[in-house]
Amino acid sequence: MSKICKITNKKSIIGNKISKSNNKTKRWFKINIFKKKFYNYNIKKWIKMKISTKAIKLIKKKGFNFLIKKK
Repeated sequence: MSKICKITNKKSIIGNKISKSNNKTKRWFKINIFKKKFYNYNIKKWIKMKISTKAIKLIKKKGFNFLIKKK
């Protein structure tokens, strides 16, 4: 199961964890992702998507159908 947002294409990235003594070890920065259902009025169906919190904020601001048309 991949952790990629369907709208913004965000995914986990690799970075360094830096200790107080400046030792660096690799770590993952994971995204905050949710499974959400949205109703599409054009095709009159519910659509399940895995999206990030930023995508949820975009949907609240611009609307689900606007973002689908843009893609």
